[in-house]
Amino acid sequence: MGTRGRPRHPDVLTPAEWRVVHLVRHGMSNREIAQRRGVSVDAVKFHVANALLKLGLHRRAELRTWRGVPADSALQRSGGTDMLQLGAIGQIARPVSDIEKAVEFYGDVLGLPHLYTFGDLAFFDCGGTRLFLSTSETAGEPSIIYFRVDNIQTAYDELSARGVDFEQAPHLIHKHDNGVEEWMAFFPDPDGHLLAIMAQVGP
Repeated sequence: MGTRGRPRHPDVLTPAEWRVVHLVRHGMSNREIAQRRGVSVDAVKFHVANALLKLGLHRRAELRTWRGVPADSALQRSGGTDMLQLGAIGQIARPVSDIEKAVEFYGDVLGLPHLYTFGDLAFFDCGGTRLFLSTSETAGEPSIIYFRVDNIQTAYDELSARGVDFEQAPHLIHKHDNGVEEWMAFFPDPDGHLLAIMAQVGP
């Protein structure tokens, strides 16, 4: 006779736990994650507690520096150079006070190709560099510059060795319908303004 219940998941975390952990590593609170995922705060707390138990971690904050990657992630199979080389600027983030007005201005007035919109987030193409607009109450804060890297794990290790103080480990930001994954890690410059490294990994 077989065991009862769901079969054991082949990864260290379940897909639901991974989705929550990615958002924790991105710096989101339990309430923000619940709103983003459309679940209760208690459900988020449940997944966080399960993840901590499985990983042998003691505090939620430890998830932000944990280096785990899902077993089925394209990042597990990505090659790339083992030398650090910051590539072209892949994305610039700009806070805006009104996303609808901003989309109209950057798209209709400036004529930038609109890529897609998710709620209060909008993306445009600027000759190969992506412009990321997001609603913020402090629209005057500095923009975030995202540098492309070939191998985000190598870049993270090398920059950390050089004294860069990352806010969290590389983490999955988004998985596109075509299977391409976007991984990022954020760090401050000497003035405290955010920068990031980013990698797009194909399936």
